[in-house]
Amino acid sequence: MYKVLVAEDSTVDAKYIESILKEGEYNIIFAKDGEETENLLKNENFDLIILDVVMPKKNGFQICREIKKNDKTKNIPVILVTSKKEEADKFWGKMQGADEYITKPFEPIDLLVAIKKCLKK
Repeated sequence: MYKVLVAEDSTVDAKYIESILKEGEYNIIFAKDGEETENLLKNENFDLIILDVVMPKKNGFQICREIKKNDKTKNIPVILVTSKKEEADKFWGKMQGADEYITKPFEPIDLLVAIKKCLKK
């Protein structure tokens, strides 16, 4: 069973991600903003993090950068899932340390392939 942190402020998008992952071996923990995400990361260990970019209090780029700078969390794969579709956004996401970058709307298979890739590393 993989422990997955999903940081997503949209209830609709969080439910969509949950529906995609519910058939797999995933224990999903949700955070609604950057601050809640940071608190969960301090207190729990995760196998994978799925991060929205546009969130209240702290955005996904900031959280991703902090995850990858921290010795305790730097090896956790991060998938950015966002409506930010520009090439500059994708480049910036990768510069922050994201392992995968998926733009909304996306098909379930896109997320599942990214997860499999990340968990094999």
